[in-house]
Amino acid sequence: MALDGIVVANLAYDLNKELSGARISKIAQPETDELLLTLKGQNGQRRLLLSAGASLPLAYLTEQNKPSPMTAPNFCMLLRKHIANGRILSVTQPSMERILVFEVEHLDDLGDLCKKKLIVELMGKHSNIIFTDDQDKILDSIKHISTQISSVREVLPGRPYFIPAQEGKKSPLTETADGFMKTISQKPSAVSKAIYGSYTGISPLIANELCYRAGIDGHASCASVTDRQWSVLADGFCAAMTQIREGGFEPHIYRKGNEPVEFSSLPLYSYADCNDEPCASVSAVLESFYAEKNAYTRMRQKSADLRHIVSTHLERNRKKYDLQVKQLKDTKKREKYRIYGELIHTYGYQVPEGSKSFEALNYYTDEMIRIPLDPDLTPQENAKKYFDRYGKLKRTNEAMTGLIEETRMEIEHLDSVAAALDIAGSEADLSQIREELVQSGYIRQKSGRKKQQQKSRPWHYRSTDGFDIYVGKNNLQNDELTFRFSEGNDWWFHAKQMPGSHVLVKTKTGELPDRTFEEAAALAAFYSRGRESEKVEIDYLQKKNVKKPNKGRPGFVIYYTNYSMVGIPDISAIELISG
Repeated sequence: MALDGIVVANLAYDLNKELSGARISKIAQPETDELLLTLKGQNGQRRLLLSAGASLPLAYLTEQNKPSPMTAPNFCMLLRKHIANGRILSVTQPSMERILVFEVEHLDDLGDLCKKKLIVELMGKHSNIIFTDDQDKILDSIKHISTQISSVREVLPGRPYFIPAQEGKKSPLTETADGFMKTISQKPSAVSKAIYGSYTGISPLIANELCYRAGIDGHASCASVTDRQWSVLADGFCAAMTQIREGGFEPHIYRKGNEPVEFSSLPLYSYADCNDEPCASVSAVLESFYAEKNAYTRMRQKSADLRHIVSTHLERNRKKYDLQVKQLKDTKKREKYRIYGELIHTYGYQVPEGSKSFEALNYYTDEMIRIPLDPDLTPQENAKKYFDRYGKLKRTNEAMTGLIEETRMEIEHLDSVAAALDIAGSEADLSQIREELVQSGYIRQKSGRKKQQQKSRPWHYRSTDGFDIYVGKNNLQNDELTFRFSEGNDWWFHAKQMPGSHVLVKTKTGELPDRTFEEAAALAAFYSRGRESEKVEIDYLQKKNVKKPNKGRPGFVIYYTNYSMVGIPDISAIELISG
């Protein structure tokens, strides 16, 4: 997630185009480190969010409003005094830094035209929003930085504003191909590190992308790169900078499944294995990406206790399964003890008293074998000892076979719950999974009155040919879909031999076009443990042939007459109705 100089350049380009000439009609400070400006211009009313949060510095245009405190903070009051109803002249980015400079024209107390600057620094924990006059003297800032906090620069009223020098870094926008090769090729480091360590505004993400485009391993040392590779890399670097100078930005979000994993204002060819979602503007990218990322993170946090319960039981059952398999393997030598007992009964009269072993013909294989004996026991007692050992191992084998099957089914059930947690998108989904864990005995039922919660529903999709397709989010929904909601002629899909959702296509006649089969298979592949694979084998059959075994766990079914096809886990073209 790189809010780098290139993304900020994209922001400056878009904001300058959208907001130049717009008037500031409202200034609010909904959070201690956040401003929300309402602007009116030729494009109508727009809202601009500016955040100097240490963990999430942001700037983007949004349609969303946010509640403000009853009493405005001092910084907000100062801005209202000076630039309320002011006009934005320009939005610029100095030298590819992660900085936006809003130049604002306004009338002072005497009615004279004045200019001020609102400077937004998007620099991680050093982020700030600084208000200066036209001579770059700081009037105030959303965060005050004294010499006790930073020895590099004070950010206090009355101090001059300046951008801290980036030691050894140059602006990439003015660099030539020869200058690039001369700067980078002699660096005693990896190629990607040499790039982002030499130029302002270039993040490790973009440095690695440039290396990827040139066919170079970004982690390789500069000394290992050939002259030809340097030439290709330099040309790619200059082409990217030309694209930025000309405003040819291409904002994208990259996803793995539903989860947003990266964004950029330039195409990321190195993320070819992700779903590529182009966006209308970089503001839309930032608002969507961080809203979804935060929602995903919140769901991971809210499901942490359930994940811990499931992973603990999974680990315990896998250890138990390994131990049971080992014990079952040990019982395979039981037949040897039965044969020992039989041969002692057959040839025991020939064995001298006190013998420690004897050789006999194994009439099952026609081979001579040596049978160990306890010299303190008679041949009949030795035979009984071997028969007793055989009987014990036989009983263990019978018991272990059943126990191993129970443990295997429990592991499969817990795996399916873990898969359901991965696709849970709301608290209602988590509540239903918790209910399943209570029913299965993994969580103790709490006494007291239950809280009323919104009920989780399966996903409802519509195929290109107009057929309704339903996807269960967890095992309880899978059972509901397959055995209560469905009808006999409906088609049922599931990823082969792996945890995943039940997918149901509704049809009265049992007839479906090929495209609907493919789309249902894609949904079954996407909502399975194999969603990161290029292809997933899918079982499908009519629902009337799917059965629930006696005492079967939630979501567990059996079927014998099925078809198979390959599903590609890409559902971007399938219409989501609800869920």
